[in-house]
Amino acid sequence: MRQTAVTCNMKKITLLVLFVFLNSLLVLGQNIPKNYVVIDSILGDLDNDNIKELVVVLNTKKAEKENENIPRELRIYKKINKKWINWKNSEQALYGSREGGMVGDPYAGIKIKNGILLISHFGGSSWKWGYTDKYRFQNENFYLIGYESNYGRPCDFWENVDFNLSTGKIIFEREFEDCEKEKIYKKENETFYEKKLKITLEKRQAQKIEITSPKYNYKIHL
Repeated sequence: MRQTAVTCNMKKITLLVLFVFLNSLLVLGQNIPKNYVVIDSILGDLDNDNIKELVVVLNTKKAEKENENIPRELRIYKKINKKWINWKNSEQALYGSREGGMVGDPYAGIKIKNGILLISHFGGSSWKWGYTDKYRFQNENFYLIGYESNYGRPCDFWENVDFNLSTGKIIFEREFEDCEKEKIYKKENETFYEKKLKITLEKRQAQKIEITSPKYNYKIHL
């Protein structure tokens, strides 16, 4: 009986959160440009003021033909005087709808964790790639503070990069895989420091950044 009551309460809480969330999107509708399409959205406190912001992923137009690549925009809305106000925008934080290679749509989701905005993408074909950008609001802007990526192919190798842009610390790992013997036959690891970079949400792709690891001379593209 107690378990049933707890389950019932959890359902009520879930429905309430869903209602508030959908209501937020409904009210927000008037602030979304014509022909834009909402792909995803999430609520969370991003500036530590105990008031949740609304992050929305948008297609910037409706597809006119099959497999058309649609540019995307990320918008962050802040609630002021009970109204959603367009606070921050970025046309560079998201890949287009067909920029995932054979995968097609590379969008893998957004999350808010401990006030940090996480944006993930993935793509590829036999060679696969994926990455997550981590943004924190500071000095009146959203700055990229972390970057995690993975790249590789089954029966060849897999590599992982963890770049803390706040400290400049980069952890690089690569594992070589032999599928016939069903084992990892070689591992390469190195940790090094790069100069601190200032990359904002609005200008995420404004510059092409390539970093070469000092030990193995591997290229890391940001």
